[in-house]
Amino acid sequence: MVATPESPAPARAAVDGSRSQTLSRGLEALEILADAGSPMSIADLAAGLGLHRSNAYRILRTLEDHRFVLRDAAGLIRLGPKIALLAHGVSSSLQQAARPELTGVANELGATAFVAVLDYDSVLTLLSAEPDRAHAAIAQRPGTRHPIGLGAPSHAIESILTPTERAAFPEGTVPSRKPLDAGYAISQDEVIPGLTSIAVPLRLTGEPAAAIAIVYVGLSLSNEAIAERLRLAASRITTTLGSLTRG
Repeated sequence: MVATPESPAPARAAVDGSRSQTLSRGLEALEILADAGSPMSIADLAAGLGLHRSNAYRILRTLEDHRFVLRDAAGLIRLGPKIALLAHGVSSSLQQAARPELTGVANELGATAFVAVLDYDSVLTLLSAEPDRAHAAIAQRPGTRHPIGLGAPSHAIESILTPTERAAFPEGTVPSRKPLDAGYAISQDEVIPGLTSIAVPLRLTGEPAAAIAIVYVGLSLSNEAIAERLRLAASRITTTLGSLTRG
């Protein structure tokens, strides 16, 4: 069962004289293509960038030269395989530490488990695991994002943000300081109607604020039992990541 929210386009960062506007637009083009989820025309990409088609075309050609995007016979644009190569190296130690724990949680609880991380002013699913046997598992795909403030992972992340992390948010979007009264966050119908999520914070040295969570429809376990299993997984991830980093 696939049920993922439509990912809003990431907020555009202001480009001043100390930054490259061309590079910023090239990265924004990659974000637009990733959010689209299917091949786009150059006209649609230009519209998404707010640029004339000729300017968007120059950006596209540069990205093509570096194999970050590909064009099919119809001229439609999609992300290229080199993106996957880059993604493989993103938080590789965290993924190595978290993947077996997520698989264990998913199979024990019969629900999709995932790690979400703070990404500017939104929450991004970094990796996920679905249970081997379940009547209806929810697909929480890596790359799925939603605004901070919505969903249990967001609430868990909000609870551990440092003053420096809060100061980095755009004006008017600073997240709540509400603590987790029970030590975990729970949300129902906040991101996708009909779904429940439970999350606990995951604070790792050198990594952005994160949370480990499950998303499900109808589990017989108590919220406290689920949260306790997530806390165990979070502790194991922290220990394993520490060992990998020192090694």
